[in-house]
Amino acid sequence: ADGYYQYMTNECVYSTSDYSDMVYLPSLSFNKDVFVQFNSTVGKFVGLTELGVKNAEWLNKDQAILQQMKAAVDRLCRHNAQIWDPSVRDKA
Repeated sequence: ADGYYQYMTNECVYSTSDYSDMVYLPSLSFNKDVFVQFNSTVGKFVGLTELGVKNAEWLNKDQAILQQMKAAVDRLCRHNAQIWDPSVRDKA
């Protein structure tokens, strides 16, 4: 009913079989609008709304958070792609 809805999505995007172009894109949304997103290629948070710009500025000041997010492309994306991708590619 009436209320607010906040959620996070995590995407790993790539197109090569060696995962050299892997990009980690976690996004924070509020009421279905993405307001801030991290891009592992850019290496920082990007605000997509007024609220997102403020959050991105705050998050980008914390080097520990940035290092964790940059490392997630290997820890989450490449790791899981190496496990799951071969079973999908072999079926084609």
